[in-house]
Amino acid sequence: MTSKLSIIIPVYNEELCIENCLISLDKQTYNNREIIVIDDGSTDKTLDILKKYQVLILHQKHKGPGSARNLGASKAKGEILVFVDADMTFEKNFLDELTIPIREGKTIGTFSKNEMNANQNNIWSRCWNINRNWPVEKLIPPSYPNEAPVYRAILKKEFEKVGGFESTGEYTDDWSLSRKLGILSTVAPGATYHHENPANLMEVYKQARWIGKSEFISGSNLRKFRSIILFNPITSFTIALLKSFLNLNPNFFVFKIVYDAAVFKSVISSFWESSKAK
Repeated sequence: MTSKLSIIIPVYNEELCIENCLISLDKQTYNNREIIVIDDGSTDKTLDILKKYQVLILHQKHKGPGSARNLGASKAKGEILVFVDADMTFEKNFLDELTIPIREGKTIGTFSKNEMNANQNNIWSRCWNINRNWPVEKLIPPSYPNEAPVYRAILKKEFEKVGGFESTGEYTDDWSLSRKLGILSTVAPGATYHHENPANLMEVYKQARWIGKSEFISGSNLRKFRSIILFNPITSFTIALLKSFLNLNPNFFVFKIVYDAAVFKSVISSFWESSKAK
């Protein structure tokens, strides 16, 4: 008998991408599964799209993905929880490949390094990878280790043992599970999925604002002051000019100015704001 999987998807105004995600999940070769979608207070047409599919729909006020995933897990019937995002799509063997090490008893949870850039031909998506010094086709660098702080799949009993994710709404909420367990996830070779980078400057700005609220950028006062140095307009202009020239990509100059301005605003705001939600 195969283990039942519960695929948990938090959504917040995902009308442009959730359907592609659900279609690719419908094509999976691993059939013993359920899909739970948690609406995190959407105000667009996301719910209208969800009603066309056989998924369990849960609702909460806008609290962020950590809280939404915990709600989904509390209703899950599967022995293994799988956490995905609404803007992901998957190769047909993804669920099978992702959970093989867990089903074989080799680990309590897994992640995949085969995260491919689904919109690599978009100019702003390419700039996103240039900014992170990644190959344009991948969203995880080839040198990434075989253990990670993020669980893409985990045994439900292990998840419940520590009470799930922290639910601050922060960019690194999904790291909290491994911290509470004291165990990193292990790589699942072959599990391939696709994820889009921000595709326009407004999306770049919004994502960078959220990233700028993270503990690594706006956590301690020391990190805040370090980030002010790294993302202030003078530093930003210099790096934008240099990297756009080195990469022969004038669009990167615009991207870098917008990205750094968003992060810089989050860092400055962190001195008096407490909310980490997107």
